[in-house]
Amino acid sequence: MNRLVAVLAVLLLAIQWPLWLGRGGWLRVWDLQRQLESQRSTNADLDARNLAFAAELRSLEQGREAIEERAREDLHLIRGDEIFFQQLPASAGDTAPAQQRSTAPSQ
Repeated sequence: MNRLVAVLAVLLLAIQWPLWLGRGGWLRVWDLQRQLESQRSTNADLDARNLAFAAELRSLEQGREAIEERAREDLHLIRGDEIFFQQLPASAGDTAPAQQRSTAPSQ
């Protein structure tokens, strides 16, 4: 009887081995699920970034405001009918108020 129990236990382990540790076993499935969730999270971040780029592209293609905003912020440009005022900060030892300088735009 003990021999039969031992044989059945060995057979049970032989059947369970590929289920848990084999090529298509549960450990591999759990690892693949973890990788899948990680990739889905990365894809969601990239989708959000792509949507932002697409919105910016539509704005640049359709409206002049976005182009003007880019020119003002990135290139520091002003329109021809505007006057640019620059206020310089007062130095530490200077008691006079900060000087203001007005320049006409040159485009």
